[in-house]
Amino acid sequence: MRFYTVFRLAFAGFLLYVAWPFIPQATTSLGKGFWFTWLLFFLLVVGGNLATFLHLSEPPVMEQEELPRERAKADLLQER
Repeated sequence: MRFYTVFRLAFAGFLLYVAWPFIPQATTSLGKGFWFTWLLFFLLVVGGNLATFLHLSEPPVMEQEELPRERAKADLLQER
């Protein structure tokens, strides 16, 4: 399921590519605060996805692959 992680990283990079020309145009403190917050969120997204990609953390539950033996054991426990 590394495909999802690579896809999210590529999408985040695309959004940065689109937003980058507009960042220097911020003149008000509200505009600068928005871009600071946006870049901070971008770094969190990229950092989290890199941690998943490099196996520094567990992938999200929906992306974890369950081993057949563990699933059979879980099914037996549920039947009892």
